[in-house]
Amino acid sequence: MRPLCKCGLRPRAVNYKKQGKTYYRSLCEGCSKHGLYHGVPRWQRAGYKIKKQCDKCGFKSQHKEVFRVFHVDENLDNCRPQNLKTVCANCRSVLSKENIRWKQGDLVADY
Repeated sequence: MRPLCKCGLRPRAVNYKKQGKTYYRSLCEGCSKHGLYHGVPRWQRAGYKIKKQCDKCGFKSQHKEVFRVFHVDENLDNCRPQNLKTVCANCRSVLSKENIRWKQGDLVADY
């Protein structure tokens, strides 16, 4: 199994083979052509990790695919931890459809 690139997404590129042993580059093909961390979101490069709970409604899930990172001030270059929130798919669609700014605790539970 090939080791991963520094970006952590793709396997490293093969550099050469000598006497049956394979030597790898430190980067994958994409990072060596387009720069390190090509295709990695800025928030992930800044060290933010998606949580297993929605910061808006409190929904919990073991699957990270349910959640997205939401920028409170809508500036994708602003990756400070206080500007990044983890939201579920439902909250994300509500936020984008109503085009509202972030307000903590404005949702009412469905019964």
